[in-house]
Amino acid sequence: MLENTTHKHTKEKRIVIEGITESGEKFRPSDWAERMCGCLASFNNRRIAYSPQLRPIVDSESHAKCLIIDPRLKETNPEVFECIMKFADENHLKMHESYEEPE
Repeated sequence: MLENTTHKHTKEKRIVIEGITESGEKFRPSDWAERMCGCLASFNNRRIAYSPQLRPIVDSESHAKCLIIDPRLKETNPEVFECIMKFADENHLKMHESYEEPE
């Protein structure tokens, strides 16, 4: 009997930090997410390449800038992880977990 070779894709947990404060205000400066991601970014053919562990997005519903953090960042780069979490806490930014398909 042949085994089914179809792989099931499991969704991976991500931490999302929104560019919205707990009081509902849009966080400024508007490029905060890109600045945070810059610490792990590299350049490839004169273009910035964000790390898959830390990348900016724009939320499709609120249109707010967000950070998507792979929880493994805590092990691979604990200083950056702690710095980002402290930043989010001190600025009262909304945070939640999300699940997405692996790339």
